[in-house]
Formats: sequence, C-alpha cells, structure tokens
Amino acid sequence: MRLRTISSMAVLLCLLAVACGAQQPKALRPPDVIFVPTPQEVVQGMLKLADVQKGDVVYDLGCGDGRIVVAAAKDFGARGVGIDINPERIAESVANAKAAGVTGAVTFRNEDLFEADIKEASVVTLYLLPSLNLKLRPKLWSELKPGTRVVSQSFDMGDWQPEKEVEIGGHTVYLWKVPARADAKK
Repeated sequence: MRLRTISSMAVLLCLLAVACGAQQPKALRPPDVIFVPTPQEVVQGMLKLADVQKGDVVYDLGCGDGRIVVAAAKDFGARGVGIDINPERIAESVANAKAAGVTGAVTFRNEDLFEADIKEASVVTLYLLPSLNLKLRPKLWSELKPGTRVVSQSFDMGDWQPEKEVEIGGHTVYLWKVPARADAKK
C-alpha cells in the first residue's frame, strides 16, 4: 500500500511538472534594434500627424518604454497597445502607464511584432529601421483595415510613398494610410 501511495505521488508530481512547464512563456528571439527613446516633442507630433482621436486604437510596434501609447491614452483619449520583444521594456512600459494613470486604457504585450495580432489598430506607430519597415509592410497591408494610419519616425517604407512627410524637432516623420486591397470584396 505504501509503495502504491509513493508511486501515485510520483506520477502526480510528474504531471504537475509537465503542466507547469506547459505554462512557461515561449522564449522570444533577441530584439532587432536597440531601444532609443523618441523625444516627447516627436511623440506628440507623430500622434497629431496621425490625427489620433478618442476611439482610435494606437499600436506601437517596438514600443520601448511605452511613451507613445501612454501619450495616446493620456493626451488624446485613445486606447493603446504596445508590443515589444524585450520583457524589460514591457515592465518599464507598465510602470510608466501606472505612473501616468492610464493602465485602464493601455495594454503591453511581450511579443514578436512580426507575429503579433495587430488587426484591431486604427493607428500604428513605428521607430524601427528601413529594413524592418520593409519586412513589416506586407503584414500592415494584409492585416490592417484600409485607411489605417501608419506613422514612422526617421525611416520610410521604400517605394510606398507617404501621404505626408514632416520635420519635428529635427526628426523626419512619415504618414501613410493602408491602401484598399485589390482582393477586397465590395
């Protein structure tokens, strides 16, 4: 009887270990870029250029410390979603949202921006690199609704011509709108 109890406990412990292991988050790859904070003047300019309004859902892909989605919520009344592959940046973003009093309006997700679900966005902000913008462009076109505004600091999208290009505090900021898809049903 005692051997049976020990065997049962061993099986239970093994099952518990497997269950706990299944709940571990998937390890993400290293970041593609280093974190460089966007100056507040540029944050405000990007959100104004995108004409962010109450009711918008602003996604910042590679959100860093969360300053863009925090400003979108605090200063423009929008909801915000920040996505970053670096868990340290996500922790910093959550702390910044708490300090700004906007935790109910923003969410931060530790994900790979190339795999993240972004279809809810009405505005997407970027501060990546030209090669990453180009790699991201097909995802933006296929997953976002036509008319979704995309704003990038410093880097363009190759042959996708911006609707507007402005200088803010010595930084170039680009605005595009996602085009209608040729395969979209009318």
